[in-house]
Amino acid sequence: MMNNRIKKLREESLKAVNRLSAERGLLVTRFYRELSAVEDSVPVQRARAFEYILANKSICINEGELIVGERGPAPKATPTYPEINLHSLKDLEILNGRKKVSFKVDAETRRAFEEEIIPFWNGKTNRERVFRNMDPAWIDAYDAGIFTEFQEQRAPGHTVLGSKIYRKGMEDLIREAPEYWLWSHRRWKHSMEEYRQIHGIKQD
Repeated sequence: MMNNRIKKLREESLKAVNRLSAERGLLVTRFYRELSAVEDSVPVQRARAFEYILANKSICINEGELIVGERGPAPKATPTYPEINLHSLKDLEILNGRKKVSFKVDAETRRAFEEEIIPFWNGKTNRERVFRNMDPAWIDAYDAGIFTEFQEQRAPGHTVLGSKIYRKGMEDLIREAPEYWLWSHRRWKHSMEEYRQIHGIKQD
């Protein structure tokens, strides 16, 4: 049974609109542009950038909250990470206008990208450095749409799968559990248990 405080907070959360926040993007841009020391090692630079962000970001504590914390300056205000992947003005337009899972982009955020974030980070992002060092065959496959890469929407850590993916190839994994990999492409239709029953697969 929810009390009035929880009901109020739930309603506020449900009514909040997804939007893009330029706050973190501006902070990390200003740090690397004005405060970063080139003689510092990359880990030290990143640690100092993180310290700068924590010391200067807005703290969001809404009325009635006992457990607090938001990624951005307000509920559903999503931060950006231009040092990893840089959104273009066209990206912002798409995020603002798409029908599914849109992120509203106000004039102030657009101006921050156009005047500060994009000019500083263009050509310097992790994603751009990775792409500059990839084999041409990889680039061709990427351009053809054979696969995507997560830095367009997430940090590099999201692609870490443990040692298994590096010791074995995809064909090895399929040979070990073919029913799982067949099911994984149909999981929108059946649960794993239903899939086993339909195809007469006994679980070991």
